[in-house]
Amino acid sequence: MNFLSTFVTFKNLHEVRRLCHWGPIIALSVIAICSTMAILDSIIWYWPLDTTGGSINFIMLINWTVLILYNYFNAMFVGPGYIPLGWKPENQQDTQYLQFCRGCQGYKAPRSHHCRKCNRCVMKMDHHCPWINNCCGHLNHAYFTSFLLLAPLGCSHAAVIFIMTMYTQLYERISFGWSTVRIDMSAVRQFQPLMPFSVPAFAATLFALGLALGTTIAVGMLFIIQMKVILRNKTSIESWIEEKAKDRIQHYQTGEEFIFPYDLGSRWLNFKQVFTWSGTPRGDGIVWPVHPKCHQHTLTIEQLKQKADKRVRSVQYRAVEDYNGACCPLSKGLQTFFRTPCTEEPRIPLCKGDTILATRAGDRVRGWFPRRCVEKCHYDTAASDTTSDKKVN
Repeated sequence: MNFLSTFVTFKNLHEVRRLCHWGPIIALSVIAICSTMAILDSIIWYWPLDTTGGSINFIMLINWTVLILYNYFNAMFVGPGYIPLGWKPENQQDTQYLQFCRGCQGYKAPRSHHCRKCNRCVMKMDHHCPWINNCCGHLNHAYFTSFLLLAPLGCSHAAVIFIMTMYTQLYERISFGWSTVRIDMSAVRQFQPLMPFSVPAFAATLFALGLALGTTIAVGMLFIIQMKVILRNKTSIESWIEEKAKDRIQHYQTGEEFIFPYDLGSRWLNFKQVFTWSGTPRGDGIVWPVHPKCHQHTLTIEQLKQKADKRVRSVQYRAVEDYNGACCPLSKGLQTFFRTPCTEEPRIPLCKGDTILATRAGDRVRGWFPRRCVEKCHYDTAASDTTSDKKVN
């Protein structure tokens, strides 16, 4: 009940502001619409006080709503857990294996990453989720994944109720002609439901059915992705780091063998690192159990190698057009307008003549600008990088 105690005592009242964002507003609206319509339609289709099946159906429907909201709000308000500002390892010699975070003025602990949205280093960061307006990390990974499981299950149940309600209400009101289909919503039915099923009710049910099916597919796919990384005791970011490690070893033919340090060798053991009966994950978010052939800083050392390699393989571009940092730059042409990424990543304003050092050219960047505004420099400028250059990481 971490969420309830935090909310009641108002220790983190500023966290309530997370609700004032398009992600939670849309997510809670979908939950409210599907839950409300499912409750109303279940009264029309399967009155809960008449049969045991109706009562079980109604109770399960309420249960889905409560569990979905409980895990959703816990994922949002409990948060991922943050590395203390100015954190340093107990053994000062370990600082050589860690990256320094200028934003937090401290070292990044193993598995932690700095989130630009939260402006903090997050424990075991997986990603920043706009739907909860918070990061998914060490403390709330189980709540977030449980929400991803419960939402499709609840929406599937609601979809069945919507379909059965429309079927039972339209069965005696629909008639087929040679070339027409006629639905008489005013026809008198043999058994009148407690609530009338009118044209607006039919339209609302159909709309809710679309939301429920869409949520089931989209969120269900996210759940599968999350379970794949959890069963390997990874995060989405660490999967990316592992992929780059293999690319680095293959590119330089170093003959190294990279072993992901946090995979305990058993899916069940990996599963228990995230899901516990108490709801609190194992560990303090800084020290982790590792593979016998690895140590606490195996992954951080690999990150430092990749950072050095990133500088060597950087590509420099020069701005040939001005760009004011607009979210949707219509002035740069329709093709650029429609290819603008639908994300919250920052836009990078450009002035003609600016130099941009792209350290991950063609892959993931920490900012975006129209490709037509720059051209690649055809000479080696990695060594001539100056402080006036704009770095795109």
